[in-house]
Amino acid sequence: MEQKQTDVHLRAMLNSPARFTPAVPIPDWSTGPAVPPSPQTPLGKSNMIVATPGSVAGEPHTNITIQNCVTTVDLNTKLDLTTINARTRNSEYNPARFHGLIMRLREPRTTALIFQTGKIVCTGAKSEQDALLASKKFARIIQMLGFDIKFENFKIQNLVATCDLRFPIKLENLSLLHGQFCSYEPELFPGIIYRMIKPHLCLLIFVNGKIVFTGSKSREDIKESLDNIYPILRSFKKN
Repeated sequence: MEQKQTDVHLRAMLNSPARFTPAVPIPDWSTGPAVPPSPQTPLGKSNMIVATPGSVAGEPHTNITIQNCVTTVDLNTKLDLTTINARTRNSEYNPARFHGLIMRLREPRTTALIFQTGKIVCTGAKSEQDALLASKKFARIIQMLGFDIKFENFKIQNLVATCDLRFPIKLENLSLLHGQFCSYEPELFPGIIYRMIKPHLCLLIFVNGKIVFTGSKSREDIKESLDNIYPILRSFKKN
């Protein structure tokens, strides 16, 4: 009976490795005491609550959510994309349109761009753990087709995150006083493109107080950029 329970537990670990062994440690974004996760929050969902500096007492905390994690990995071998496409169902390959093979996973829901050089770009993951797990699954699929691969140089290339400051912003005034960092053309795009120097990333700021962070390679950079931009945006709050 005990052996049967052990087998069931091992099978569950293999079917869902991310729930038992975190692939990439997630740093704590909170500036104060750690906030315990809600029991209703699904595993792997990157939703962190952080207290922004200079906020008025009683204001709601800012909710930052990872929307996309783009990673790269090198399998260190040449790949026959035509063979991979012919022997897998979840792929498409049209070299006349794009020289890479597109492969998709349902769990975690991700898309991979696979190239003949053995390099893979994985996109669509909602966390660093999901990105690593998906990359390993893509590599395993290719390995099972008979290719001699190695899993090397796994890197996070871009983190896209969003947050809502929950107050409207005077974009025109912000663009006038911070013109050296901003690009604002409401006829072409409704938000301000704010290029922060340190940390080096780009923020899309909208009049309703929503922000999109892009170009970052770590959560620490996103947290630091929010710390830097919050007092500025607070001063341009609409009454």
